[in-house]
Amino acid sequence: MKILLMCWRDTTHPQGGGSERYLERVGEYLAREGHEVIYRTAKHTDAPRRSRRNGVRYERAGGKYGVYVLAPLSIWRNRPDIIVDTQNGIPFFARLFTRRPVVLLTHHCHREQWPVAGPIIGRLGWFLESRVAPRVYRGAQYVTVSQASKRDLVALGVRGRDIEIVENGVDEVPLDGPLLHDDGRVHLITLSRLVPHKRIELAIDAAAQIDGAVLDVVGSGWWEDNLREYAARYPSDKVVFHGHVSEAHKHALLERARVHLLPSAKEGWGIAVIEAAQHGVPTVGFADAGGVNESIRDGETGRLVRADEDFAAVVRETLGADMADAARAFAAQFSWEATGRKFLSVLKAARWSS
Repeated sequence: MKILLMCWRDTTHPQGGGSERYLERVGEYLAREGHEVIYRTAKHTDAPRRSRRNGVRYERAGGKYGVYVLAPLSIWRNRPDIIVDTQNGIPFFARLFTRRPVVLLTHHCHREQWPVAGPIIGRLGWFLESRVAPRVYRGAQYVTVSQASKRDLVALGVRGRDIEIVENGVDEVPLDGPLLHDDGRVHLITLSRLVPHKRIELAIDAAAQIDGAVLDVVGSGWWEDNLREYAARYPSDKVVFHGHVSEAHKHALLERARVHLLPSAKEGWGIAVIEAAQHGVPTVGFADAGGVNESIRDGETGRLVRADEDFAAVVRETLGADMADAARAFAAQFSWEATGRKFLSVLKAARWSS
């Protein structure tokens, strides 16, 4: 098949994250299986208009909003057999521009994130996501990554039988990563884009309340200056901002960490949870944050904080728990190979049923 993947960013974008990695890994699997794969996304500084990586051809055009406006041109020029339209808040509405089958990929609903965009864009975005998209894609095949995200889609009016769950995979741990020295401190870690809904402030507060603890903040994003200002209220050795690091360095930081903190308001799944678990590191997240209820096994591979619990207190309790073996065993169940294989079966079924 000739498959067009549509996403607002790729992982080379400064604000690219887990959802982009998901689509890239799926695309790479499809390419290995002999399919022609085009990944259409936004352009950004220093990125070529066209490139090829791991068998996938990347096409970049348009910026934050222009990528949506220009998307139909890619559909008409490439004439794919099937399209994967990624809904990161809003979809590309590819179904309006082609008679070819379109699969809608959505990791989670964005009700909690839209207010950050401002009162006008926020209301418009949620209207498009919650009212317009379910009507445009009525009867189309949906893919999401967790039961929690499926329930959110059903609540918006999407038929449950139209939704297939294809879980996230995880990259293998690099074998040649650096070794970080033991500085005698308790290392907590966050792996995240630095944006408001990730609520890294709660992780900073937790580290500040634990004697001998330091928080390693791994990732970048437009909220970083605000987080640095927030961290400045505490001693300078309590928080270390590492920025965007290599995969090997990331895994070295995870290997040194004791607990991974994911205070996000909403996650479709949480790839970072499984990456931490590969190193036997449990994750503390919030029970009402969606898919983390499935990527964290409460009391076994991490902790889910309830409304009547204090985040920092639960982090402190988790430091004294032995969850390493259970976390590693759970992480071993996931791979991008399995994710790609299941996604391909969804695409085949969608194409032949159209």
